[in-house]
Amino acid sequence: MQINIEGIFMNLSDMSITELRALQEQIAQEIKAKTQAELVKAREEILAIAQHAGISLKDLLDSQSNAKNRAPKTKVAVRYRHPADSLLQWTGRGRQPKWVQEWVAAGKSVDDLRV
Repeated sequence: MQINIEGIFMNLSDMSITELRALQEQIAQEIKAKTQAELVKAREEILAIAQHAGISLKDLLDSQSNAKNRAPKTKVAVRYRHPADSLLQWTGRGRQPKWVQEWVAAGKSVDDLRV
């Protein structure tokens, strides 16, 4: 297999495993360096946009964290409870717990467990 890198042709088929692994390591290092450089550039662009809009970085980041905190998760009400053991409960969401599956396998109705 031949590849062309900046006008230089490399025949990968003629390279040894050691040479290919060294090339692979060099490529991985270059990808890491380029990714880091792009990250720095993106941060600078974001800061410039925020400054141009008159928004401090703190305000920008706080608005993101506040958006997550605005809608607190509410606990889902229990819909099904085992008649003999009140600790065995199920909201009716997701997969049926094993005790519900056993209940149904015994020929009983899930509606009998409804709270």
